[in-house]
Amino acid sequence: MSSIPRRSLLKAAAVAGAAAQFSWALGRGDARAAAGAEAPSADRPATVTWLENGGLGAAPGSTFGVPWPKGAHPADRTFALTTADGKEIPVQTWTTARWPDGSLKWTAHAVGPEAAGAERFTLAPGTPATASRRITVAESNRRITVDTGTLRAVISRDGEKLVESVTRDGVKIATDGRLVLLRQSDLDDGDQGNAKWERFDGEIAGATFEQRGPVRAVVRIDGKHRKGSRSWLPFSVRLYFYAGAESFRMVHTITYDGDQSKDFIRGLGVRFTVPMRDAAYDRHIRIAGEGKGFLTEAVQGITGLRRDPGTAVRKAQVAGEKLPDPATWDQRVTTRLQYVPTWGDYTLSQLSADGFALRKRTKPGHGWIPAGGGGRANGFGYVGGVNGGLSFGLRDFWRKHPAQLDIRGAAGDAAEVTLWLWSPEAQPMDLRFYHDGMGQDTFPEQLEGLNITYEDHEPGFGTPYGIARTSELMFWANAATPTADMLVAQAAAVSTPPQLAASPGDLSRAGVFGGLFAPVDRSTPAKAKIEDHLDYLFTYYKDQAEQRRWYGFWDYGDIMHTYDEDRHQWRYDIGGYAWDNSELSPDLWLWYAYLRSGRSDIFRFAEAMPRHTGEVDVYHLGTWAGLGTRHGVQHFADSAKQQRISTAVYRRPYYFLTADERVGDLMHALVDSDETFLALDPIRKIRTEPYTPDRHALSIGFGTDWSGLAAAWLTEWERGGPKAAKAEARLRSTMETIAAQPNGFVQGTGLYDLDTGRFAVATEPAVGVSHLSAMFGLVEMCAELIDLIDIPAFKAAWLDYCRYFNATKAEQAARYGKNFGTLLLFQGHSRQDAYAAAQLNDPVLAKRAWAKFHGSDGYTSAMVWDKTPVQGPAALEPGYEHLWISTNTTALFGLAAIQNLALVGDSLPA
Repeated sequence: MSSIPRRSLLKAAAVAGAAAQFSWALGRGDARAAAGAEAPSADRPATVTWLENGGLGAAPGSTFGVPWPKGAHPADRTFALTTADGKEIPVQTWTTARWPDGSLKWTAHAVGPEAAGAERFTLAPGTPATASRRITVAESNRRITVDTGTLRAVISRDGEKLVESVTRDGVKIATDGRLVLLRQSDLDDGDQGNAKWERFDGEIAGATFEQRGPVRAVVRIDGKHRKGSRSWLPFSVRLYFYAGAESFRMVHTITYDGDQSKDFIRGLGVRFTVPMRDAAYDRHIRIAGEGKGFLTEAVQGITGLRRDPGTAVRKAQVAGEKLPDPATWDQRVTTRLQYVPTWGDYTLSQLSADGFALRKRTKPGHGWIPAGGGGRANGFGYVGGVNGGLSFGLRDFWRKHPAQLDIRGAAGDAAEVTLWLWSPEAQPMDLRFYHDGMGQDTFPEQLEGLNITYEDHEPGFGTPYGIARTSELMFWANAATPTADMLVAQAAAVSTPPQLAASPGDLSRAGVFGGLFAPVDRSTPAKAKIEDHLDYLFTYYKDQAEQRRWYGFWDYGDIMHTYDEDRHQWRYDIGGYAWDNSELSPDLWLWYAYLRSGRSDIFRFAEAMPRHTGEVDVYHLGTWAGLGTRHGVQHFADSAKQQRISTAVYRRPYYFLTADERVGDLMHALVDSDETFLALDPIRKIRTEPYTPDRHALSIGFGTDWSGLAAAWLTEWERGGPKAAKAEARLRSTMETIAAQPNGFVQGTGLYDLDTGRFAVATEPAVGVSHLSAMFGLVEMCAELIDLIDIPAFKAAWLDYCRYFNATKAEQAARYGKNFGTLLLFQGHSRQDAYAAAQLNDPVLAKRAWAKFHGSDGYTSAMVWDKTPVQGPAALEPGYEHLWISTNTTALFGLAAIQNLALVGDSLPA
């Protein structure tokens, strides 16, 4: 078996993303025709189903997005949701995007527990059903109160208690919900015995309603962690409530603003107090292990004793039910209950992706007893009694290790529950830069370093200051100790929150995202082969995430850039070849793969990326806020801080599919990121002409730079955000002035005026083409903008770029006065050939698109597409490495072109 030719494995993700967008391109006229779109119709409903089987389960509700064709629905349209058998489901609706004519483009919808039990829904114009229970809210200067009809939460606007109380049926289930941070001031590299720990508590700066019902309410709380006079580590917490629900969701974000050399996080957690009212033998602990396994114990156990209290008593305790009066037990047990220990403290720690340990003790000052262990804990537990208690869970518990669950004081009047997002039993969070610079003090020295390790180093740039991380948690206010089945359902809701989703057909017909995708089509052998290759690549990367353990608090949601064939290992320790940081748009590959297929496994794999690449790889505070960091050994290590990583184009699909507010924040924060070009010149190290950033003459590239800006402006405009007018104006002015350049997009760069939002029109033609220019969302942005804004000169300039990138050097020179020089990624650019062929109805260009796709520099049909194990040594897990891994990840961009070619009909080669 032969290996696929060597590139950089990131190319594979890029190719797959381009393949996802070829369906509109050839033999079908325009994008919507290729996608099977029909004329806009207000009568056509949307079909909505659960991503996974099982429906809503124990979750409080679900929020989902639905797209609509241009002109189909006016801005004031209301919608009704019905099940397959005609039952009306209460639904809350709001607009997340509009078309330029004001009609609805994307709407978001929330359903509560009344959606449980149904598997398929229809969303259509109509009057929404009235919920049997509605969210009610109240607020004062100091507090916010949310009542779902089942639970009532009192939320603080100041102080340290985010959630003052959670009450059900008049019974307080939990109180004093708060944040806790442990800081360690130094690391002694192996000897931490003298390290000083400090505790900081979350201090609220303000709390506001973002939604008030009737089905869904959202409260946002912002602040910092404080001890004495120091406040640091900003947090933003959102609490989500659904009408009728007995639980609520928390989305918790921190932004690192410490000093990497002395602010080491030792523990980061969310803590609640749970009143304990029942007798010790009627108090219960439930901690999930792997799968459906649970530690099932009472604080004071009466099973397994030397004397038997009676079968009914034992069974009741195991079931979590109230025990009969002790006077009815075997009195040999009743009279000796004071000698049966009470176990008040429990800890489950998950310090790696592959192992957790569980232990317990009677009380502080006494020894811990091992209580079990395993591989991957679900991150879920319960503490309480037969008259009520709190269930709690942390999503991606083992994937974002080190994590921990603590229960303390369950034998006393109140238990304390802490969900540790960073376990205090793990090594301290060490965000120091990983090397000393190795003498790379000048630009020439740094370029030499780039030439050997592919790392673009610059002193002071490898900083985590301003990066962020979001975690998701769930809490249930139980009226009694949950049954075994209910506990399993609650744990499942934490691990995989039920998600409603529109069908691929509805997504495609709406023409959103530029109409660059169409549903999976296996109607011919050639199409089926393309789809098989796409499935293969997704499965491969999913398997690699598992085999290579691409997990951890800061790492989960990313993939690696390049493979080292000699070591049978990814180049995790070699400069710019390590973490990918969205290089060549694997995010887009995955989202287009989901949009076409509706597959839940692809959605869940892709879902982790916005939570990672939009936060860990991007700065949210400081000088570089709004810029992302190029690929590297650490996610913040490389000195190239650029728009191409922070671009909103990677976050938009997840936001519109889920209406996730945190991702909405990330995109809105980028609207003014053109200002960052004043602070940092992205090509400062390779400029040959004198240049000083100036407010009225900023050098901005038309490829990776402008596409990132355009994505933020487009999203703000269509969302109707606070700066929508500015965003629209910036889009139009930059489109007009790119088109006005002597060579259009081929000109490469222009001088941008921050005040006018326009590029200065160059007096002389130039050629500035890079193989990277269109690989970070430029194709997607141009397709969308051409569809939304009628600027014929801009369309012509883009079509020329599409036509000539893969042209011969002679053709390039004849058109532009000189050729484009040495280029790469021809297969990935075949989608531009296809787009131009469809727009211009050019069969010759269509033929070239197929030729470049099948026979250039990416993945071709002649390659071996299987996973035959390597014979010989392989790193850590022999037999799991595959020969074709020797290819370059950037080949994924050619695979993206496959998805675009999937519906080209008769022009599809056999």
